[in-house]
Amino acid sequence: MKLELSYHYQFYKVFGTDYRLNEAKKLWAESLKKYPAECINAAVETVIQANDYLPTLTEILKACSGSMGTINIPTPQEAFIEAQKSSSPRQNFPWTHPIIYWAGKEVGWELVNSQNNSNTFQAFSKAYMRMVKEMKAGKEFKIAPIEQSDAFEPVDIKLLEKLRKKYNL
Repeated sequence: MKLELSYHYQFYKVFGTDYRLNEAKKLWAESLKKYPAECINAAVETVIQANDYLPTLTEILKACSGSMGTINIPTPQEAFIEAQKSSSPRQNFPWTHPIIYWAGKEVGWELVNSQNNSNTFQAFSKAYMRMVKEMKAGKEFKIAPIEQSDAFEPVDIKLLEKLRKKYNL
């Protein structure tokens, strides 16, 4: 609606018939479904302010990717790279946002770190964007860090001496 009102004549020149408009809506909806509504709205506002001409779907997708920062979380690509660079124990890793940890955990760390699976990013992105929507709906994502004990159990000196004698060490 915003694009139609902002680029009235250009909009009707490109999407002049009901058939073309419906097909375009299907294409755009399929392409934009991985982004939350807040990101799409922010992206459209940004593009309208910057463009004199009706933007292409590619321009809107790029703006959507950039608008992920407006809700203070990384883009799916940035999140995936962070997940790949994370190390164990992952609960103690300094995540940019907890959603990245939970998306990686859902997909599976072995899969996230594998180089052979080309569908891993799509699986991660789908889980990540679903969790972004859940976060926007009010769900909280937290990570309970693993507490590491600094105290070591004392070494049994007598057992160590027995083993040294037994193996001539």
